[in-house]
Amino acid sequence: MSEGKNIGMSSCCLSGALHEGKPTGRVDNIGGLDTYIAEPKGGSKTKSVIFISDIFGWEFPNTRLLADQYALAGFYTYLPDFHGGDSLPISFLQNVEPPLKKQEQLSVIEKATNAAAVPSTLGPWLVKHREAVSKPLIDGFVNTVRMIPGTDVIGAVGFCWGGRYAILQAHGPNLATPGEIGGVDAAFAAHPSLVAVPGDFDPVSRPLSLAFGTKDSLLDEGTRGKIVDLMAGKKEVKHEIRLYEEQVHGFALRSDWSSEKDKKAMDEATRQGIEWMEKYLRSGKE
Repeated sequence: MSEGKNIGMSSCCLSGALHEGKPTGRVDNIGGLDTYIAEPKGGSKTKSVIFISDIFGWEFPNTRLLADQYALAGFYTYLPDFHGGDSLPISFLQNVEPPLKKQEQLSVIEKATNAAAVPSTLGPWLVKHREAVSKPLIDGFVNTVRMIPGTDVIGAVGFCWGGRYAILQAHGPNLATPGEIGGVDAAFAAHPSLVAVPGDFDPVSRPLSLAFGTKDSLLDEGTRGKIVDLMAGKKEVKHEIRLYEEQVHGFALRSDWSSEKDKKAMDEATRQGIEWMEKYLRSGKE
């Protein structure tokens, strides 16, 4: 377990919109985990990316559609079920915390009801999917992908709950714990939750890109400032931190497409992650 102050998870983690579109990938079993796979043109596995989903899991259409975008950019993309069939239901997207413009229309009673639902929903789930359970699964999947013929370099892309684990994968291989190892060559994390500051960031040794919303209730301005300062001191590690004005937690995956501003932010965050992988997920075969 990483040391430092852990930033908690609020109802913002359950907010957002469900996007339209039909994912074009396929489902397979990789290393014992059901996995959505989006293949690039030609099917090359040379540059592979592992998505680590938010609490809504591997079947959430938004996440699959985003995986398809990475495949179109040339990355062999895996989206595994790291929750073991226990992801939170998509119905929570709207009835726990809607996007900002809808929040403004809620009554005090409705807001209180929503807030009360958070601990009863998230508490038991977070215990069940704590780091001691989830990180070995993710490390093991990285190890499995490393052994797949044709794979050269691996990136991790994470959102919300999965954003923290993308950061942990940017620590590099875990050589201290037998059987775990893991570690990727580059990582992108959008609005990570439950991060430990400085514990999760001190060991980062691989190129790391971070996307934060200025209205993210899980990462306030003071916490973001600490992360910025900490990463600035790591001169040997390639990194970037981009702030997205007026964006709440979940914006890179669950933005409200009826808002041009929100949709633009989501599109820019998608480009941020893809461009980071294009820059730092470099294959020795190129």
